[in-house]
Amino acid sequence: MPDEPEINLVSLIDVVFCLIIFLVVTTTFDQRSALKLVLPQSQANSEIDPGEPLTILVDAEGRFFIGNDEVLKRDVGSLREAITRVAGEDRERPVVLRADARTPHQSVVTAMDALGQAGFRKISIATTPEATP
Repeated sequence: MPDEPEINLVSLIDVVFCLIIFLVVTTTFDQRSALKLVLPQSQANSEIDPGEPLTILVDAEGRFFIGNDEVLKRDVGSLREAITRVAGEDRERPVVLRADARTPHQSVVTAMDALGQAGFRKISIATTPEATP
């Protein structure tokens, strides 16, 4: 009787397991989900202009995020430079400023000052609807 060929599944399982571990470790996760923002409340309903707005996040510690990238320095010049680098030449693009309700007021003023110096005029501040009792 000739020898029957066998397929060794143990090595195949090891390779698949290594691939799964590699994919899990190298996957980038959505960084915005890591930011826990509590937006201030407002009774007014507002609509944002259609199109893709430029989003600037300010967390409770006063750190700035443009899109998914953090601005390392907190001064007006660095923030303005980062905004112009992301936005390009389009100054008519709407901007949404999402600041945590616990953010120091100075951080919000700094963001608005940098946007004004960069030439943006369509600035919206994101809020959540006021909770009804």
